[in-house]
Parts: sequence; C-alpha cells; structure tokens
Amino acid sequence: MVTVIQDVREMQRASGQLRMTGKRLAVVPTMGYLHEGHLSLIRLAKQHADLVITTIFVNPTQFGPGEDFERYPRNLPQDTRLAAEAGTDYIFAPEATSMYPEGYRTYVNVEQFDRMLEGKSRPGHFRGVATVVAKLFATTKPHVAVFGQKDAQQVVVIQQMVRDLNFDIEIVVGPIIREADGLAMSSRNAYLEPDQRKEAVVLYKALQLAQERIQVGQKDAARIIRDMNDLITSRSSGKVDYISIANGRTLEELATCDKQRPLQVSLAVRFGTSRLIDNIFITD
Repeated sequence: MVTVIQDVREMQRASGQLRMTGKRLAVVPTMGYLHEGHLSLIRLAKQHADLVITTIFVNPTQFGPGEDFERYPRNLPQDTRLAAEAGTDYIFAPEATSMYPEGYRTYVNVEQFDRMLEGKSRPGHFRGVATVVAKLFATTKPHVAVFGQKDAQQVVVIQQMVRDLNFDIEIVVGPIIREADGLAMSSRNAYLEPDQRKEAVVLYKALQLAQERIQVGQKDAARIIRDMNDLITSRSSGKVDYISIANGRTLEELATCDKQRPLQVSLAVRFGTSRLIDNIFITD
C-alpha cells in the first residue's frame, strides 16, 4: 500500500522516523505522468534501498517563459497506481505553494552548465533543477537518489551539486528506456501528432549513425554532426535545436573524437510544439 504525502513537513517527519529505524531510503524525483522509463528507475531504486519515495512535482522554476509548464501532462491517480505497482512505498506530491512559499528567494546555481547544451537553449533551467532537487533531498532525506540517463546533462549537474555541497547521497543512474522503434520514452512524447511520432524515430537513428562513425575511427566531430543533421532534416520535419559531441564527464564539446572516453552524443529537436532530447554514451 503506497502512502501519498503532500505536505513538506509531514514528509520530513516521515523520512526522519524511517531513517531512525535503520531503513535505507531511495528517492526517485519525477515530474509525473509516469511511463516505463520512470518505472524502471523505481525498480532500480528498490534494488538499492529498503523503501522507495517517488516524488511527483511539476517544478515551475525549471520552465522558462513560453515553455510548456501549464500544459505539461499530469495524472496523479494514474501515477500513484503505476508507482505502487513498480514498488514505490511513498509518493511525495507537493503543491507549488508548499515548495515555493510567498517570499521564497533562495536558489542553487551550478555554474558553467547553464552555458552549454540544454542550459544554453533553456536559460535558467538548471538553476530550477538544482534548486528543486536540493529541496527534495532536504525533504525526503534519502541515502540514494536515482535519475535517468535520458536527462544526461541533468545527471551531470546533480552529481556536481552533490559533490560541491557535500550531500551524503549516492547517485544511481538508470539506462534510457526506449520504445520498440528506438524512440526514448518521455512524458513529452504525448504531445506528438501521429506523423511526428513516426518521424521522431530518426533521433535514435542519428545517434546510432554517430556511434557507428566514431567506432570505425572517424574523428571529425563537425562532420559527424553535419551528417546527423542531414539525416534528421531529410527524414523528418524536425527542427534541430542542437547536436553535440562532448566529453561524457564534463560535457565540454569536442572538435575531435579521438581517444577521449566516454563520449556523449546528444541532441534536441523540435517537432511542432514538442521538443525532444536524446543521447547516447560511447565508452569504447
């Protein structure tokens, strides 16, 4: 039986009491509208802890002007059922006014990452991400936190924040879960029109193209990116926001795909009003 908590203080009390009994706690932060990608993270968290807390909160501070905060899909009853079936013990689903009460002024900014990739495309996004995750850590008091590789830059930002602020929390990263045709699972896939959904498989094909080129020894990152862009634009109506080949640990973009490993190849592409991201890691 899953317990749903909406009040910050109540969640803090519950987490503190559970820790005092010796329970190992894991948190899985989400914005809800759960799919198999989220559920895989809950199951992974269950392997690392006695009890799992899934947070469901559409965080307003990580959305910029004109982004999809208002229309972001929400379905708490469905999320509660799915999370419980996957092994969640507690759901923390606060209201925005509880997380950011009147007069709120404190934010966490992990420098540098707001000037690259998602940070460059979405100014202020990672300030909002780091802030809400820090608040969720303070509220749920976990020993371990589980994030998905699909949001690769977010993972790097959180890892940096945990190191810099001395959070005593283990970060576990779960693999990207894909549809049968390769499209990375995402709540935003619900926005896609049928034709756009068919076209969106080109994102994974472009990432696979890059992986193949790099593994056979092609070194010119600009050439690989150009070929990925051509593949996407020739096979879909998608508008490329960015394509990046970067150091997988620092996200520093590379001109040469030499022997630096791991590499992260990532992209963001718009299909109409929908913006999808995906990435692939290359370790050899």
